[in-house]
Amino acid sequence: MATDRVKVDTGMGVIWFIGWLFTLGYLKLTFWTAVLGLVIWPYYLGSSLR
Repeated sequence: MATDRVKVDTGMGVIWFIGWLFTLGYLKLTFWTAVLGLVIWPYYLGSSLR
C-alpha cells in the first residue's frame, strides 16, 4: 500500500492571523467585540468568496 503525503503550508495562515490580531488591536476593540470579530468576520468572508 503506497502512502501519499500531503504537505500543508501554514505560513500564510499564520501571517494572516498575526495581521488580523494587529488589526483588532489597532482598532482598540473591546474583548467581546474582538472575539466576535475573530469568529464572525472570517465566516462571512469565506462564504462571500466561495
